[in-house]
Amino acid sequence: MAIQQGKTTWRKSSYSLAHGDCVEVASPVRHTIAVRDSKDPQRPSLAFTPENWSAFVAVVNDGSRAL
Repeated sequence: MAIQQGKTTWRKSSYSLAHGDCVEVASPVRHTIAVRDSKDPQRPSLAFTPENWSAFVAVVNDGSRAL
């Protein structure tokens, strides 16, 4: 799925370092979560369903290693 980069509001984690080496997250269209590299925002972003993104975030927050 192509994500329109110019019309999307991207957010960085509050834990991001000052030099900007992080990922950014946006929800450009309903039912899609997009992720991109902040160092190279012109490259294509990855797209996830909200369910898959929520599962990923839950595992990260839990500290688990297995998905």
